[in-house]
Amino acid sequence: MSDPFNARATLSTPLGERAIYRLDALKSIGDVDSLPYSIKVLLEAALRNHDGHAVTDEDIRAIASYDATKVGETEIAFSPGRVVLQDFTGVPAIVDLAAMRSAVVKMTGDESAAQKVNPLVPCDLVIDHSVQVDAFNSGMALLINAEIPEVGPVGFRQLPGGATGDGNRAPGEPRIPGEGGVGQRHRALSGQPGRNRQSHHDDQRSRSGWMGRRRNRGRGGDGRSADLHAVAGGDRLQADRIPSRRSNGNRPGLEGANRATIANMAPEYGATMGFFPVDEQTTRYLRLTGRDEDLVATVEQYYREQGLWREDEREIVYSSTIELDMGSVVPALAGPKRPQDRIELSDMKSQWHTDMEITFGKAGDRTKASVESEGQSFEMSHGDVVVAAITSCTNTSNPDVMVGAGLVARRAREKGLTRKPWVKTSLAPGSTVVTEYLTQSGLLEDLEATGFFTVGYGCTTCIGNSGPLPDEVSKAINEADLVAASVLSGNRNFEGRINPDVQANYLASPPLVVAYALAGTVDIDLISEPLGRDRAGNEVFLADIWPTQTEVDEIVAASVTEKQFRTQYADVFKGPEAWQAIDTSGGALYSWDASSTYVQEPPFFAGLTTEQGTIGPIEGARVLAKLGDSVTTDHISPAGSIAPDSPAGVYLTDNGVTGAMFNSYGSRRGNDRVMTRGTFANIRVRNQLAPGTEGGWTTDFTDGEVKSIYEASLNYKKAGVPLVVLGGIDYGMGSSRDWAAKGTFLLGARAVIAKSFERIHRSNLIGMGVLPLEFPEGMDADSLGLDGTETFDIAVDDSLQPRQGVPVTATKSDGSVVEFTATCRIDTPVEVDYYRNGGILHTVLKQMAQS
Repeated sequence: MSDPFNARATLSTPLGERAIYRLDALKSIGDVDSLPYSIKVLLEAALRNHDGHAVTDEDIRAIASYDATKVGETEIAFSPGRVVLQDFTGVPAIVDLAAMRSAVVKMTGDESAAQKVNPLVPCDLVIDHSVQVDAFNSGMALLINAEIPEVGPVGFRQLPGGATGDGNRAPGEPRIPGEGGVGQRHRALSGQPGRNRQSHHDDQRSRSGWMGRRRNRGRGGDGRSADLHAVAGGDRLQADRIPSRRSNGNRPGLEGANRATIANMAPEYGATMGFFPVDEQTTRYLRLTGRDEDLVATVEQYYREQGLWREDEREIVYSSTIELDMGSVVPALAGPKRPQDRIELSDMKSQWHTDMEITFGKAGDRTKASVESEGQSFEMSHGDVVVAAITSCTNTSNPDVMVGAGLVARRAREKGLTRKPWVKTSLAPGSTVVTEYLTQSGLLEDLEATGFFTVGYGCTTCIGNSGPLPDEVSKAINEADLVAASVLSGNRNFEGRINPDVQANYLASPPLVVAYALAGTVDIDLISEPLGRDRAGNEVFLADIWPTQTEVDEIVAASVTEKQFRTQYADVFKGPEAWQAIDTSGGALYSWDASSTYVQEPPFFAGLTTEQGTIGPIEGARVLAKLGDSVTTDHISPAGSIAPDSPAGVYLTDNGVTGAMFNSYGSRRGNDRVMTRGTFANIRVRNQLAPGTEGGWTTDFTDGEVKSIYEASLNYKKAGVPLVVLGGIDYGMGSSRDWAAKGTFLLGARAVIAKSFERIHRSNLIGMGVLPLEFPEGMDADSLGLDGTETFDIAVDDSLQPRQGVPVTATKSDGSVVEFTATCRIDTPVEVDYYRNGGILHTVLKQMAQS
């Protein structure tokens, strides 16, 4: 890499001599000292990766002169120093890399060309990240669930290659998996820098392009955990309309903040990431988790040297600042369908009644269902909590909230309270270290006594792996058409994600999850109504079993030790015996197994040549789906269970897979045959072209019949008819997953026209060669008189420019025409190149083949 600003220097550290790129070398360009900390991370990465092409002098100057109060139109290039992938995102990434290796050999006829397809940055892939909860409320649950495969055999042990650099020290900048997808993750793996506009073009709720700061004052009181602070802060960000790609936490109050939880819940307050500057809290964490002292000292030395160390007296310039008094934060939940819909605990019962009337259309419905299960007879009604999950997430690696949950369980146990018989309880600790300190403190026994047995170590309920409900409970819910509820400590609760039998899903802290398992219903005011009765018949209230912060702190201090981390992680890369026993074969090319239902060679690169692509018009397109506002990536590409009668379920059955082994869409993300059939197959999708239905249905205009979206797409493909999707506000919001874009493309959609896009999904569509277009300001399909039966012509050609107006003509069956000019949401010249070549992977492959 080049060094035109003479920023490269040598730093003598306890780990030896290290090369760094000094930020103070740029003080003549801008006020580097006053830059937000996260912008400094971008600046350092640009300096370190400067090559005069992907990262230029102009890029460096643009970042160094960044003014958060007057954000301009300049793009910022960013190349992460490391990529972290969990298995649900990592497996399809590996499959794509393997497919690229196969494709480049086909394109060049040279098998040695396969070696060119490697990650160009260091990569870490977490395997066995996801576990389905089949067994629960039993000491055998962990063993039983571990024996049932969730992510099937994929034939890979690790990512190939990966440049490791030249010993440079760089600020921590892993690409967060949730931020990934076709656009971000693959760009990072292939060494392509991200290009982000400084200006704010997206809809306010997309939170793109500005810097926000939250000043935290005071300390949270009893019962005010980190996830509550995150959601409360998000409430302020949303209320104040602060668009923030990166929300910077700083100033008083940080010392007590549980930063990992707050950062992990960034999507709940509309940011891509929550960024906390490095300080003594960071180095305390490094020491607690068993890091070498020389490493800890080097981290502090480097960050101080670069002005990246948190100093409260340093004056940082942000676009906006909000004040959050953490002492004012009260217990809350979020739901019943979106993580950003916060409900204070005191308002939960009244909000439930409102949602029963407005959201679920069951005002005044007092339906009951008689059930016999677990040797008990009971009645179920609307609002009964059938899933209570302390699910593996950043929350379950947070000692404060895990100890808090244990103390709630201890007090409940002392009073004779336990889970209601219809509640499927589960505990998925964030790591074995959590089990160690819960065991040492005696709290694990208390959690088990209230039904919370360990079911596995990995993503469970939040990712859609809640597993089936007991047959009797499931039957009662469906026959009586009950609106059942779940309460979980994860950070995603979109429609159809948690469990197919559960319509109302609420996010809560682990202690509240325990409380709702005891209550057994969300139709309760936990502030004023009792959870149950003790052995003497006395009413027991939440306040009677809720721990103080002092009690939590004392147990954390006595039970969480450095030794636990060193012991549990001593052989972390060795893996369990089952992992070590997997047979592997060498070679640069993967041997695709045509009989596998987990991994198949994707068709993305079929017929790809080294020739430069061209952009042409989309003509005669029909509408595959006409959707409303707030369509999430969960609606587009489900993460949960696979219904036996769905196109994906039929495919698996035809391939000899029994229903018990279907697993989930997430576990089969390496197989395009499953995922394409699952696109728009969420059980809660409401396509206006198939009125009165829920799920993946549409009207097929080749024959006028209502059928599955997948089946209709086959007919359109056979007829050579391109497709479009019509959407509303915030199209593609939620957890951004690559298959929401991949599946859209493989169904035959060549454009999505929406009122506004979630930022990452917009990028992912371009990464698959799908054109994102926005309706004119203040208009949508309905206001333009479009009902989805029209034929669309979209006038784009090779002169396409970022954000230009694109003429769209919609012709109705009677020959009348609706014309409008949509805004092309290809925002940068680099994205135009990606679209021209059919997507980011296609562009990278062409470059590799040409070289």
